[in-house]
Amino acid sequence: MGRRRAALWLLVLVGLGAAGIVAADGLQIGRTEPALVAAPERADRVVVEKGARRLTLLREGRVLATYPVSLGFTPLGHKTRAGDGRTPEGTYAIAYRNPKSVAHLSLKVSYPSPADEAAARSRGEPPGGDIMIHGLMRGFSWVGPLHRMMDWTQGCVGVTNAEMRAIYARVDVGTPIEIRP
Repeated sequence: MGRRRAALWLLVLVGLGAAGIVAADGLQIGRTEPALVAAPERADRVVVEKGARRLTLLREGRVLATYPVSLGFTPLGHKTRAGDGRTPEGTYAIAYRNPKSVAHLSLKVSYPSPADEAAARSRGEPPGGDIMIHGLMRGFSWVGPLHRMMDWTQGCVGVTNAEMRAIYARVDVGTPIEIRP
């Protein structure tokens, strides 16, 4: 009887600990915005290769870092309208850095371009927006690299929270981003 009660208490304590971790993650308790690294170590270009599921940070043609990514839930093809689940293709720029994102941190991609907007308007559809490079959604940091097992975003580029912190520290507003098929 004593062992059974001890096991039950241990299970309760583990459950409460796990719930506390998920709650702290969900509320983003302790999250801080990483400072930008020194200019020579910042990316002057970001390349996302959708087919390879890879994001590369470059400086003067030199690779600073590469990261595996998840994409929109319908990864093939260029984003054409809101809700299509596609990650856009083309050349854009980082529009802003968001330290208070619903994901861990995020970098806004300047999609839609004027051409994307015109094409969507000609079809009578909204082009969509809010395309980001971002970490895992609040409360899901425990998923870690397992997020790469499937394409799960609404059209964004998803990475782990640790990877997002490293990317966020190396990418400033205005940095060009090329998203390739």
